[in-house]
Amino acid sequence: MEKRIINIDPEILGGTPVFYGTRVPIKNLFDYLETGESIDYFLDDFSGVQREQVIRLLEMSQKLIETSSNILHENFA
Repeated sequence: MEKRIINIDPEILGGTPVFYGTRVPIKNLFDYLETGESIDYFLDDFSGVQREQVIRLLEMSQKLIETSSNILHENFA
């Protein structure tokens, strides 16, 4: 069984998407990456998040982007 990656619960940070089992917002990872910080640096600052969670989240994001690109391309063709 696969582990959950994202948790959205109105009782945790008002429903902000967080890494499952933590109170660390998903957005924090993207903020770190956007400023050029490494995944290792992020994990050092948020020790409750596992490397596997970060990698799987990035893989999920890539799939979403690819799927969205395909859908958008089909609508403009």
